[in-house]
Amino acid sequence: MSLDWLPRESGIRDHNLWGMEHFGTEPPCIMYEEKPIIDPDGNPVEGLYSAWITLNNPAELNAYTTQMEKGIIAGFNRASTSRSVVAAVFTGAGTRAFCAGGSIKDLAEYYATRPQEYYQSADLLNGMVDAILMCRKPTICRVNGLRVAGGQALGMPCDLAVASDMAVFGQGEPKHGSASLTSSSSFLPWYLSIEDAMWSCISCEMWSAYKMLRKNYISKVVPVLKQGDKFIRNPLVTTDRWLEDGEIVYGEFVTGDEAKKARALVKELPADLSLLDKAVNDMLWTLTNLFPGGLMKSIESIRMKKRFFWDLAKNDERAYLALNMQGDAFMGFNAFHTKSMTGKDTIDFIKLRQMLAKGHPYNDELYEAVIPKPQQ
Repeated sequence: MSLDWLPRESGIRDHNLWGMEHFGTEPPCIMYEEKPIIDPDGNPVEGLYSAWITLNNPAELNAYTTQMEKGIIAGFNRASTSRSVVAAVFTGAGTRAFCAGGSIKDLAEYYATRPQEYYQSADLLNGMVDAILMCRKPTICRVNGLRVAGGQALGMPCDLAVASDMAVFGQGEPKHGSASLTSSSSFLPWYLSIEDAMWSCISCEMWSAYKMLRKNYISKVVPVLKQGDKFIRNPLVTTDRWLEDGEIVYGEFVTGDEAKKARALVKELPADLSLLDKAVNDMLWTLTNLFPGGLMKSIESIRMKKRFFWDLAKNDERAYLALNMQGDAFMGFNAFHTKSMTGKDTIDFIKLRQMLAKGHPYNDELYEAVIPKPQQ
């Protein structure tokens, strides 16, 4: 029986919530580009794409501004609703950093001492994580360099991660005026052991990509430094080291003279991200050759656990982050923001604790006593 007589609407509707106004090319901005899927022979596949959402703020190690937060939300929404997009790739511009967190300029110069204003910004922060977790396409974090603090909060909601071996991971908030919250405290206990998650959140230690690979935190690590026509492993990180108890530990940062030599070598060598891009393309090819429905149901079933803990904490943490702008954040963010003038990037913690132990209120006198002064 023919049903041609039934009235049917022609064409395809646009379900995207956002226009292209939230993207750009001049930093600071979010760049959005749909790149063809590449087959194993290096040929583009007609009509199928990956959506690349790129943090473009190299001057601040790809830290995100308020406008960039909107662009991240818009980018994942566009990738989610694009019928020809197989997966979304989240990365940073250049070779130094994926993301160093929120723009310290924004935080120190605008949001510090304005808790109600930061409450608005925290809505966008929550919106970014929600947009990644709600994207109806697989999400890959291409970690092209440093991924710390708020950069961790943006990277961990992604489904998969491949990293440059020059990348470092960690939290910095307790040292610089905030807390290791948002998705970091929600997701780190899933990725790591509970004590590793705790230590990462509170110590502000930086861990290498190889150490994170050893701890099953990321999927793959590739070298990016070129010496002549060959790639060499990150010289700042150990390969194998026997400990007294016989355990092999790799991925720790070298120290002493070895570290000095390694830093000098890193400065000399160019960074080439072609192996990183190949690893991303290989992952995209695998995802392309799967049933879309079964693929996303599998992903969403795992995401469900991440979203459970994220949804439990996000609104309470938003309130803390806003209120914190009145005290600790004012001191910590301004100390970090003015380090070029003072030579220090943290406050005098001993003086702070001594004054608080005597019941001193949070006021200008306390701030004056602990925030570093400009060098003469």
